[in-house]
Amino acid sequence: VQLQASGGGLVQAGGSLRLSCAAPGRPNYAMGWFRQAPGKQREFVAGITWNWGTTVYADSVKGRFTISRDKAKRMVYLQMNTLKAEDTAVYYCTMRSGDISTKTGEYNYWGQGTQVTVSS
Repeated sequence: VQLQASGGGLVQAGGSLRLSCAAPGRPNYAMGWFRQAPGKQREFVAGITWNWGTTVYADSVKGRFTISRDKAKRMVYLQMNTLKAEDTAVYYCTMRSGDISTKTGEYNYWGQGTQVTVSS
């Protein structure tokens, strides 16, 4: 399984970016976005179930980020608004069988990361 993430870049604080991930589109799977800042552990950002579109967010991004999926295009998106300097990280698209998990080790498939840099 290959997950291809894209859409990262440099943006000023308060700005927006949308990340995209080409997904296999398998039923009974959950898609997730994680991020890793320099010197920090990889952390959960948001997840969505492929079947029902159920979503889960980290507290740090609630109200600012929105995860969505387009079944027809087999794409998963992460719309990031009101970006802050602390959102700067490499963002990873990931997938697992079953429900959403916030734990890195419970995801089976990972894409290459895309860098998001927020300047203050």
